Amino acid sequence: MNTMSLEIAALAKGYAEGSLTPDAVLDAVYARINERGERPVWIHVLSRAEAGRQLEAAQARKAAGADLPLFGIPFAVKDNIDVAGVPTTAGCPDFAYTPDRSATVVQRLLDAGAILIGKTNLDQFATGLVGTRTPYGIPSSVFDERYVSGGSSSGSGVAVGAGLVSFALGTDTAGSGRVPAAFNNVVGLKPTKGLVSASGVVPACRTQDVVSIFAGTAGDALAVLKVMGTFDPADPYSRKAPAAATEPAAWPLGFRFGVPRDGLEFFGDEAAARLYAAAADRLEALGGTRVPVDFTSFRDAAQLLYSGPWVAERLAAIRDFAKASPEAIHPVVRGIVLGAEAIGAVDAFAGMYRLAELIRRGEAEWARMDVLLLPTTGTTYSIEELLADPVRLNSNLGYYTNFVNLMDLSAIAVPAGFRPGNGPKGGLPFGVTLVGPTFADGALAVLADRLHRAQALPIGATRHMPQGPALDADSAAPGTVRLAVVGAHLSGQPLNHQLTGRGARLVRTARTGSGYRLFALAGTTPAKPGLVRDAAGAGGIELEIWELTEAAFGSFVAEVPPPMAIGTLTLEDGTSVKGFLCEPAALAGAEDITGFGGWRRWLTR
Repeated sequence: MNTMSLEIAALAKGYAEGSLTPDAVLDAVYARINERGERPVWIHVLSRAEAGRQLEAAQARKAAGADLPLFGIPFAVKDNIDVAGVPTTAGCPDFAYTPDRSATVVQRLLDAGAILIGKTNLDQFATGLVGTRTPYGIPSSVFDERYVSGGSSSGSGVAVGAGLVSFALGTDTAGSGRVPAAFNNVVGLKPTKGLVSASGVVPACRTQDVVSIFAGTAGDALAVLKVMGTFDPADPYSRKAPAAATEPAAWPLGFRFGVPRDGLEFFGDEAAARLYAAAADRLEALGGTRVPVDFTSFRDAAQLLYSGPWVAERLAAIRDFAKASPEAIHPVVRGIVLGAEAIGAVDAFAGMYRLAELIRRGEAEWARMDVLLLPTTGTTYSIEELLADPVRLNSNLGYYTNFVNLMDLSAIAVPAGFRPGNGPKGGLPFGVTLVGPTFADGALAVLADRLHRAQALPIGATRHMPQGPALDADSAAPGTVRLAVVGAHLSGQPLNHQLTGRGARLVRTARTGSGYRLFALAGTTPAKPGLVRDAAGAGGIELEIWELTEAAFGSFVAEVPPPMAIGTLTLEDGTSVKGFLCEPAALAGAEDITGFGGWRRWLTR
């Protein structure tokens, strides 16, 4: 069982086929933890019997007909997130308390059938990106014990990278859900602020905190987010997100990804620079268009998180404890948090004004791109280096991460290869982050999955390759209809506004199956093609699939003039979709253009 993959998709498939049982999976999980030892990854591990009782309760609910999307999936949570009856330490033994109820996110996961294994180590009070600021032992990268694991969600990143659990929760204020993902070769999904409840989470910077997800694949991470990402009235910072926020969304050919035209910093790590360049090339090969952008506003916003008034929020979170027991706080954390006593109300307002200016400047760059591609970190450091220079090197690790929550953006960190084994830091993983607008979480996950799979990388330090299906936008969201268009309604064509004006979104490009022919119709304004069924037709006609609400689809169909009609098309992958067809009577004088493979290619002949 120690060779078993804990990928959520793989476990779910094994359960469905009967080749795996949740009890056997739990046995394997506890065997791996015992072999590795609890410290320094874990602060508290539930007993095998406690995990078994969770499973029994989930099995009873499943037998009663409950929908349990994460049934039998083992997970961990960072120890600044409450679990009923288990101490919450936030990495500080003297701060510990035992909550009566679990954090909202934990309870939702348990309700979905997931099995909690334990609570993981962290940089104390979630202050750090390194994993060295803890009295419970220093977790290291799963690839080299000399190097840091990343923090503050250090234990969670290592637990997934080492194959101890299927997924783990972290928190991410400044990059703590992304840096450990990069250093342990896993995916780190940082949701949009407010998408996931922070009720029952010890705050770091309450206005900027986000509960994050570590998983082996973007598909697994998104599956967890769908369970967690609902509005929570108990959290005053929870937000009612659009339904599409956690749904997969397609990226059209030519999507624009931003890369800094200057300001890239790798701190002397040439291998990291080459891996970032390769990731940009790979994103172009996946259909993206590279757009140089001005990184200045993002970089300047990043500097505000620790040099501006948001440091005072860290003091606000633990002020009474810090005043009563300053000696109980890790020296580096104490220096950062208590240093906020010099920040006044005027400084706070000045910082907010400055951030607003930078967000407005950043909007000009977002108008030129759909997604921003960045290194997750410019480099990595050994534990010895971090202990010798804890503040400056920590700041270097936040160069590409600190601005994201301040500017209310979504992000997902994804593996991007390994440094050569014979060079400095040889064999250590590198990662990139895709940054998107507010509530672009589902769309980012799709692109991250494509980028991840294009490299054929294993999950963490395991030998397991992703086994689940690629994350895609193949099924329509509830209350919507997919429509295939082949001519004047294609993006950039004269009638496309009839779709976009109804709020339709482009899902993907595709091709028809065999049995179709395409004709350029005579005397139409604007010029239109006609797609007809013909058993002798070769098919392979390029089309676009758009998604509309049912109401918008109905109003659109009502405006379709003859000789056009809406029927059901068969695609080359065997699936079906509603789409445009043409009445055969309209083919008088029409030109057969099937051989061009699509309307656009005929227009540019």
